[in-house]
Amino acid sequence: MENTNNQSWYLERVLFLIAGSFSLVGLLIANYFSHWGLVLNLLVGVNMILFSLTGFCPMGLILTRLGIPKKCGSDR
Repeated sequence: MENTNNQSWYLERVLFLIAGSFSLVGLLIANYFSHWGLVLNLLVGVNMILFSLTGFCPMGLILTRLGIPKKCGSDR
């Protein structure tokens, strides 16, 4: 079993945090203000599918430029 260090915030972990946060914010907006908040969930889902199919993630590019290290180490 791999030894995981919970103190390190690597790129993949930060991406999951941001996607989950945006999704929850979208649900809160839809529940309390307007059903248009579900569009935020739609955009998060489309971005996740885009990343799965092509490997392109706009937020990943931004976080990489901010200096967040990758855990997997692939430079594809």
